Amino acid sequence: MKALILVGGYGTRLRPLTLSTPKPLVEFCNKPILLHQLEALRQAGVDHVILAVSYMSEVLEGAMREQEQRLGIRISLSHEKEPLGTAGPLALARELLTESSEPFFVLNSDVICDFPFTDMVRFHKHHGKEGSIVVTKVEEPSKYGVVVCEAETGRIHRFVEKPQVFVSNKINAGMYIFNPSILHRIQLRPTSIEKEIFPVMAQDAELYAMELQGFWMDIGQPKDFLTGMCMFLQSLRVQHPERLHMGPGFVGNVLVDPSAQIGENCTIGPNVTIGAGVVVEDGVRIKRCTILKGSRIRSHSWLESCIVGWLSSVGQWVRMENVTVLGEDVIVNDELYLNGANVLPHKSIAESVPEPRIIM
Repeated sequence: MKALILVGGYGTRLRPLTLSTPKPLVEFCNKPILLHQLEALRQAGVDHVILAVSYMSEVLEGAMREQEQRLGIRISLSHEKEPLGTAGPLALARELLTESSEPFFVLNSDVICDFPFTDMVRFHKHHGKEGSIVVTKVEEPSKYGVVVCEAETGRIHRFVEKPQVFVSNKINAGMYIFNPSILHRIQLRPTSIEKEIFPVMAQDAELYAMELQGFWMDIGQPKDFLTGMCMFLQSLRVQHPERLHMGPGFVGNVLVDPSAQIGENCTIGPNVTIGAGVVVEDGVRIKRCTILKGSRIRSHSWLESCIVGWLSSVGQWVRMENVTVLGEDVIVNDELYLNGANVLPHKSIAESVPEPRIIM
């Protein structure tokens, strides 16, 4: 089977991290976002993945050659010269997608969940129509476009954008499976699959919804990246507790790369991911944070709800909170307070940031 992953855009929502690394290669819970998807696809029997890309594709290409070898699958890159939306990339990759007549997956690259790929294939074959989309239930449907479908069969009737009265609490989870015949509906131009293709398929009774079990998050922006991390770590707690770090000073769900060094009298957790080669000095307090590869947190600092970019250094007695994000190679001097700061790569911070802002 084949899968097309919509890597596309510039990753602007996840800046400053994406100024250094293409978004699919940013580590989420110590593994590049894209790799979570590739490994799950391979387990479900996918042997050819097509990445629809538009920028920084050389970096991505190099990384994918490695993964091809490691996973034993074929990975192709489909280059957009102009942004083609969420449907155009299917038309661009038409030749690859129609090499065989079997259905193929399409995924948004920002989604993290317990990927239900095997169940999707079963569901899709069972109803026998052109397309299947995965839906997930949300608390506040009025913030989203919702999917209205039959409870028994999953047949989709219509889509309602940000409903003010309750019609459904199911939203599109960004994972699809289609028969190649969908390509007759899509032209090679910027097109939205959600707004232009799906409503027509629903009218033709060719689109079905499968409800996702378990957690789901679009991790395309820092606040949601951290929320997704908490969900993923809780899922690890249930399915693979041996992968979480236990011991004195560790609270709740904490993931630590074996090469990281943690000092004395630290309190780490709940909900913390510490990457390769990270050094955490003595007396540090970290909760609800991701610390990326090669960073250093100096003694007696206090971090909550932060993402610390690669090779960054946080000084002694620093306090950082409220979704502060440090880009790559940022230095924060001693005894500073950062509240919701968004710091671009290679900056040195010499004074406190008491209100949320971008540091250019």
